[in-house]
Amino acid sequence: MMRLVRFALVGCLGFVVDVAILYPVAWLGAGWVIGRLCSWLGAATCTWAVNRRFTFAMAMAPSWREWGAYLIANSAGGVVNYATYVALIEAVPAIAAHPYLAVGAGSVAGLLVNFTMSLRFVFSKA
Repeated sequence: MMRLVRFALVGCLGFVVDVAILYPVAWLGAGWVIGRLCSWLGAATCTWAVNRRFTFAMAMAPSWREWGAYLIANSAGGVVNYATYVALIEAVPAIAAHPYLAVGAGSVAGLLVNFTMSLRFVFSKA
């Protein structure tokens, strides 16, 4: 249970990183939908780095292979996250005016999927 709480706390950091990347990328011309793909990648990289130490206490050095496995394993949650984000941006004008709300909703929607995939397939030796 403590790992899930830690994973959720790291997810809060990921939310901040996600929004911090999304807004400038969207304003530079990528838009809110394509911009979110960029921000998700940045947030996923940040959460991988923090989760591997804080949540799963990995002692071995990080690797490109582990990072890739994390991105692949968390793609299922990423799809849930992104689909929630796009649906809310497209369907709810009040949320479209404040995209960070859709980022938060997507993050919560993908949390349990990402935790399960990370625990089973990426950090199983933790």
